[in-house]
Formats: sequence, C-alpha cells, structure tokens
Amino acid sequence: MPMQRHLWLGALWLAAAHVFAQPLRPKEDATAEIAQQAIAAYRKGDISGAIVLATKLTEAAPKQPQGWFLRAQLHVTQREHAKAVADYTEVIKLDPKSANAVQARGEANFKLGKIAESIADFDKFLELVPAQRPHHWQRGISLYYAGRFKDGKEQFEIHQTVNSNDVENAVWHFLCAARADGLASAKQGLIPIDGDGRVPMAQVHQLFAGKAKPEDVLAAAKAAPAETRAGEPMFYAHLYLGIYFEAIGDAKQARDYIFKAAERANQNGYMGDVARVHADILRKSEKK
Repeated sequence: MPMQRHLWLGALWLAAAHVFAQPLRPKEDATAEIAQQAIAAYRKGDISGAIVLATKLTEAAPKQPQGWFLRAQLHVTQREHAKAVADYTEVIKLDPKSANAVQARGEANFKLGKIAESIADFDKFLELVPAQRPHHWQRGISLYYAGRFKDGKEQFEIHQTVNSNDVENAVWHFLCAARADGLASAKQGLIPIDGDGRVPMAQVHQLFAGKAKPEDVLAAAKAAPAETRAGEPMFYAHLYLGIYFEAIGDAKQARDYIFKAAERANQNGYMGDVARVHADILRKSEKK
C-alpha cells in the first residue's frame, strides 16, 4: 500500500463507471447526458458546476442511485463529508448491496470523527465483500480510535498477510498491542519489515524497535529527495512521532507532533485525515 491509498475506491472515474454501469432506456438518455456533463465539468476543474449538474441528475432520476453516488464523490473532493454521507446514504437506501457506497460512507464518517459509524459501515462492507477483510486497514485504524485494541490488533495481523512490507501496518499493530497487552509486549511483538522504501519509514520502524531516536526520523524526512512529493516525508515524520510519544505516555510531545501533522492533512490523503481526526480528539479531550 501506502496507507493513504483508498482501499476500494476514491477516484471520480469510479463514480462515472457507476453512473453508466446500468443499461439505459431511451427516456434516460437525458440523464446520461447530464452525468457526462458533470464529469466533464469535474475534469475541467469546475467542481461547483459539476455539483450543480449532479444535483440536476438526482432531481431528474431520484430513484436511481447513480446521481447520488456521483454527487457524493464530488462532495468528497471538496471535503464536504457530511454532505457526502447524506448522498451515500441515499445510494444505500436505493441499492443496499452497493459495497462501494458503504465503504465510501465509512471513510466519510471517519473523516467526520464518527468512529463508531465508520466501523459499522466497514463491517457492513465486509459482509458484502468478505474477501476484502485482510485488506481493510481503515477498519483497523477506526478500531484503534474506538478503543477496541484487541480487535484492531487482529485486523492489522491479518492485513500483514496481504501487505508484508508496510511499516505503517507494523506501527498500528504496535499501537493496538501496546494498549491491549502493554508496551513491553508490543515492543517484543513488533512486526519486522523489510522493503518499505518510503522516507522516513525505515527510521520510524527503528524508532518503535528502540533502535533510533526521534531526531533520526526528523533528519531522514528533512533529507528526503527533492522529487519526493512536497510535504509528505515531514507529514509522516510528525504523524508517527506524535503517535510514538502517545504510546510511551509523553502527552505534550504527542500533541505537538500530531498538531504539526494535522497542518499538512489536506495534502496527505486518508492518513492526513487520520492526523486531523486525532488532533480533533485531543482538542475535545482538552476541553473536558
């Protein structure tokens, strides 16, 4: 993987495929044309125009899930996750077996900080597509934030069977194990990883293994090649330093690094949302 990649969908072209997957009757040609116009507007960068067109599609064919699905995906691109959840819910009402919509709603619920709702959607997705269970790292992350550490540990253990070279999976397994079994047990059971070439993942793994220091992670991120996507190495350094300090009980440094990672959330996919949700959880706990 990297863990920021969507498990099942995420690209808008899948929404287009969903729109045109069903055979159209002649009177539905007009709705197909609206859908094509919406997708064309999106490709030109006119997101607001695409949403207007997708709304017309839902009005023209309210009993068809395709328009709702397309508009939900457009809302996701704008980070309008509450609106996306509402539209995915309409899709699921019309097509209860739409695994794509259930998975996407779970992701959107997580991004809203609705952890329990995200797990419910991910579990429903796995009922519909049980073969995806080993791949479902998003579910593992939600389980961690729900405090279901034993279940999260098990999810990351089975994910290791299909993604054996991912430092992030080893780290999240460590986090769940530390909370379920204790820090010493988690260190002893740290999953060995060889082959994750992303900067600074080697140093992150060494940090959790007790073979590197936080400054080694930061130094590697700062020295990342120029062609590396801007912001990503420092984002991951800050995220996993924050999580590391949380695991060892240093709340102040955990907060500092998590908040630094959250500043780069919008540029770092699903894991960016993880940082932002984590920061929101810390803010809420501080208010209490």
